[in-house]
Amino acid sequence: MVSIFSGRQSRYLTEKIAASYGIPMGKSIVLDFADGEFQTSYEENIRGRDVFIVQSTNPPADNLLELLMMVDAARRASARKIIAVIPYFGYARQDRKDKPRVSIASKLTANLLIAAGVTRLITIDLHADQIQGFFDVPVDHLYSSNIFLPYLKQLNLPNLVMASPDTGGTRRAASYAKALGTGFVICYKQRAKPNVIEQMELIGDVEGKDVVLVDDIIDTAGTITKAASLIMSKGASSVRAFCTHPIFSADAYSRINKSVFDEVVVTDTVKLTQHSDKITVLSTADLLAEVIKRVQNFESISSLFDLKQI
Repeated sequence: MVSIFSGRQSRYLTEKIAASYGIPMGKSIVLDFADGEFQTSYEENIRGRDVFIVQSTNPPADNLLELLMMVDAARRASARKIIAVIPYFGYARQDRKDKPRVSIASKLTANLLIAAGVTRLITIDLHADQIQGFFDVPVDHLYSSNIFLPYLKQLNLPNLVMASPDTGGTRRAASYAKALGTGFVICYKQRAKPNVIEQMELIGDVEGKDVVLVDDIIDTAGTITKAASLIMSKGASSVRAFCTHPIFSADAYSRINKSVFDEVVVTDTVKLTQHSDKITVLSTADLLAEVIKRVQNFESISSLFDLKQI
């Protein structure tokens, strides 16, 4: 028997997932104490059930701690399986030692989830694919292409070219370009320090093209808005962005509103805190509900992401 529960950060999304799956969302509560601590509690019997817990782990760190406590509570309540559904896997950008004496926070997060009792992970567009190897349980790594490609095709852009805002996203842009039969360009950037770009150059021709930037995360929106300005300065007809996780920290909303973008398309893995006429939100609920069904029925998940069939 399947039960779908939610942490507080992702309740808005979990309600849609449960509705798409065809069952009511499970009953759970979080009690806040005066000193800042909190306690998670299931308000229904979950003994012997397959429990899916939906929670993105973007900051603050309480989101991750709440998920860990819900996993621990499910294990102690004798759940049969405990599947963490983490639409946005926070701390994924800390996946290696890029200088001495730093933590590999994404590996630490994986260790904590396994120690708490997670038996499977479902997530969307990890910042680095190798994070799957940090887990000693099955990981279902989903892709937003299943959601973005149909929307992109219906735009019927006449001179479409895909673009990556940095060299790290080249593979992603290339896969979209291959699926759509278009070319792609790359923005090459050099950082002075985190979230600060020193220099950016464009590799490829965008003259008269309708350019679509694809990325996994928009954080401060500094890189992607600068890439859009560069692309338009090179003679592009229009520029859009398709990005899975809208973190939107610092001045991100302001930068997007002032940008040259025609549209910024994101998913609901992270809930937006402001409205913008330039931002379009596509839901991941149907995709996650379908994956939950396939996990339960031992059916193929990779077939959902055959770009030729989308």
